[in-house]
Amino acid sequence: MSSVVVVGTQWGDEGKGRITDFLALKADVVVRYQGGNNAGHTVEVGDKRYKLHLIPSGILHPDKYSVIGNGVVIDPEALVSEIESLEQQGISVKNLLISDRAHLIMPYHKTLDEISEDEKGEDKIGTTRKGVGPAYMDKTVRVGIRVCDLLDKEIFEAKLEYNLKEKNRLLEKVYGVKGFKKQDILEPYLEYAEKLKGYVTDTSVFINEAAKQGKKLLFEGAQGTLLDIDLGTYPYVTSSHPISGGVCIGAGIGPTLIHKVVGVVKAYTTRVGKGPFPTELNDETGDFIREKGYEYGTTTGRPRRCGWLDTVIIRYAIRVSGLSTIAVTKLDTLGGLKKLKICTGYKYKDKIIKDFPASLKVLGECEPIYEEMDGWDEDISDIREYNKLPENARRYLERLSELCDIDISLISIGPKRSQGIVLNSIF
Repeated sequence: MSSVVVVGTQWGDEGKGRITDFLALKADVVVRYQGGNNAGHTVEVGDKRYKLHLIPSGILHPDKYSVIGNGVVIDPEALVSEIESLEQQGISVKNLLISDRAHLIMPYHKTLDEISEDEKGEDKIGTTRKGVGPAYMDKTVRVGIRVCDLLDKEIFEAKLEYNLKEKNRLLEKVYGVKGFKKQDILEPYLEYAEKLKGYVTDTSVFINEAAKQGKKLLFEGAQGTLLDIDLGTYPYVTSSHPISGGVCIGAGIGPTLIHKVVGVVKAYTTRVGKGPFPTELNDETGDFIREKGYEYGTTTGRPRRCGWLDTVIIRYAIRVSGLSTIAVTKLDTLGGLKKLKICTGYKYKDKIIKDFPASLKVLGECEPIYEEMDGWDEDISDIREYNKLPENARRYLERLSELCDIDISLISIGPKRSQGIVLNSIF
């Protein structure tokens, strides 16, 4: 038995779906362990592009099991829509499993998400307004509704009625907007229950039994290290744990089942939403990277902020997730730039900072310390052997490895499944 966790090392959008899809070739079970449909993976297979939001990337492999773990918050409407979309594209979902312990995103969660963002004005977090944060809030204060509740009409109706009393009072008395009628939620959600019930099981039992049978397990998260609720750039974070430690809780497994953790590193840095970004490029180079790398959100279409590679961030991700190795994505995007920069540390007032700070005030006042390197002009998208990469591309990768003291196992040089270079076997 072997199990691998794939985590994002930056602010998400590192290409985790691309790496997960590649690793799924050798896996038996692919598990999504946190987040909601506020994130997405774009995977290209042949001439087709698939956009996944809740369903693990393993679904594109018909012989693999794809599991939505208990740590995920599920919008049933979005999940049913995603299942139907995949089926229309000829993708089978017969091996999809959904945790009976996963919490539901309800319509009032989405409304509260929108209101909360609007109320913040200039201090918006930058959420996708999908209701993910409010759903995790209800989970934490122990009034959430789970998938197993959805499958029991009597329990679901009682919990919905209880929640609507509080939520409608909040919506009407505090925010001055119309509340929800129970029947308007009950009827469609019971229809979703009928469509989803065949996929629902105790996924913790399934995953652990698969491990006992010697199956190869692959765990994928959404978002990235700096969006972790505890260890990210708080409050500009998500509401769950994208780091490797989130796997145990979000999938219902013990830490002894994890054998290797792969960190996905984009060859440059991007982020969506507000918050300090030391290596951000608000110039023609930033625009070049955004357009060539098509840096627009899978879920929202929002343009991503782009900047140079920041190894302070990568070293932080290595530490908090215990990374075994890294996979570098979008190296091809940097082709055509005459000069490249890598951030090796921060200058804060009269100090040199090598470790990522907790304070956003401090981070916002940090100046990146750069090493400059020569770029390359060659198109590398068809290269499949490391030693055939341009010399300057190899130097860039080797310097990244040196600065972070970690090996590189995979290099992605394009969106398609075939566009990659394997340096070390992960499974």
